[in-house]
Amino acid sequence: MKVRPIVSREAVVPDALAGHVPPLLARLYAARGVRAAAELDTSLSRLVPVGAFAALPAAVERLRRARRDGERIVIVGDYDADGATSTALLMRVLPVLGFGGVDFVIPNRFDYGYGLSPEAVTLAARAAPDLIVTVDNGISSHAGVDAARERGIDVLVTDHHLPGDTLPAACALVNPNIAGEPFPHKSLAGVGVVFYLLAALLRALVDDGEVDAGAQSHLTAALDLVALGTVADVVPLDHNNRILVEQGLRRIRAGHASPGVHALLAVAGREPARATAADLGFAAGPRLNAAGRLDDMTVGIRCLLASDHAEAMRLASGLDALNRERRTLEARMRDEAEAHVARLAADEHPLPAGLTLYREDWHQGVVGLVASRMRERHHRPVFAFAPGDGGMLKGSGRSVPGLHLRDALDRVAVTHPGLVAKFGGHAMAAGLSLDATRLQTFRDAFAAEAERWLSPEVLAGTLCTDGALDPEALDLDTAELLRDAGPWGQHFDEPLFQGEFRVHEAREVGRGHLKMTLSPADAPRPVPAIAFGWPEPWPDTGARLVVVYRLQVNEWQGRRSVQLLVEHLQPA
Repeated sequence: MKVRPIVSREAVVPDALAGHVPPLLARLYAARGVRAAAELDTSLSRLVPVGAFAALPAAVERLRRARRDGERIVIVGDYDADGATSTALLMRVLPVLGFGGVDFVIPNRFDYGYGLSPEAVTLAARAAPDLIVTVDNGISSHAGVDAARERGIDVLVTDHHLPGDTLPAACALVNPNIAGEPFPHKSLAGVGVVFYLLAALLRALVDDGEVDAGAQSHLTAALDLVALGTVADVVPLDHNNRILVEQGLRRIRAGHASPGVHALLAVAGREPARATAADLGFAAGPRLNAAGRLDDMTVGIRCLLASDHAEAMRLASGLDALNRERRTLEARMRDEAEAHVARLAADEHPLPAGLTLYREDWHQGVVGLVASRMRERHHRPVFAFAPGDGGMLKGSGRSVPGLHLRDALDRVAVTHPGLVAKFGGHAMAAGLSLDATRLQTFRDAFAAEAERWLSPEVLAGTLCTDGALDPEALDLDTAELLRDAGPWGQHFDEPLFQGEFRVHEAREVGRGHLKMTLSPADAPRPVPAIAFGWPEPWPDTGARLVVVYRLQVNEWQGRRSVQLLVEHLQPA
């Protein structure tokens, strides 16, 4: 067992929070930066007002012109879950607001690359649009926007990724991260940006009497899509995003999810009536993403737009099959990546602060997942590459706290002119294209940049927990309290606890999962625990371990019980 440093979050509960929630939750919320009970209010009325988004009026006016003149609109979306839900949201709401001729295209990642490329414009132009609306992309698509303008097509960009030094010449740009945009919550996912755009459009149409006020229900009815895209894109769950996610989850639990979202949860074996953010992030999201990774995201959007449950289940079952194929491919690539890192560790000890991995037979759609797994295992930022076209490599990276990945790529590009062909992303994830002959140059440059920023504590894999739970709290009531206290997610982490336990039983279940019965060191009552994908050797019966875990509600064959979801084990 690997020994890792473990530290507990220190939090002082402010008076404005104490007394409003149970003491355990007050401590957890305070450790996540909550300072007042109002920050826990997830009603829609607490959203940052639409009027705070300065870029919206110009975009709304362009959409209203399209509605008034009967223009054709083509939505160009990204090929991940955020892009799919953003596309589906526009496709569901615009037609009921009186927009005719609305269609979408999702450029295949393997043929067209990322974003609104000139080739993607050619694809979209087949529908003879007057207006292209990008979702979850476009802020770096200068050539694509120019190509559309040459064809006489306007482009309205909606995106959330960080812009470069210059902006494309679109007719309107909606992105909370553009310099000078006063909108205070910069962490919106692409689908959150689209939600705000539609909210502003609805307000304008209602105020001018062009649609009935009841039309606003069409947008709130689609909050399940907003929740799914926000969680699946792993954006920080600040207060604004937690509102969007919680409101979507409430619709799902109440039985008002769209057939597609319901089907994605159902094929994953998740109960919509008890849906959590984790169900969206680890069950529905990966199945939707599988289409973009291995095939064509169009099938994912068709699932989200399905009007009846039978059609949604048929499409979701196809996505589930793709996801199983993705898992098999990912497992092979992950093993190959681990073998590469092991060889690297033998040659270079310690490991470089930033890892760059590549094999000629790796799949473009899965390298991001491999980077994520290696990041988790080795506690450092990772880029994984696969072959592209024309002697280029396509890379996807994942980072750790302390290194802003998009900014790191920018620094590498500045200090090594011509090295990076193109790149984009945000703090924790980014992608780039690279000439295959310059892989080693990039490997060295990225490792040096990571070394500049990352502390030894980060590279050692220091675990930050919420401390110990009282043994009496290891029960179903506490697990349910914690589950319902979310939504938990990026930068609003699900509670993680530590404690010393004695092993009563340890055995393998499934393929490589460790099932245990543990008892707290100072209490005899045992509690079940599971560690997914835990490598051998298993701990011995009677061993005393430090366990880092999440307290989980386990549902099996209609029965609900408490379970420790183990994140880390090491000798006491």
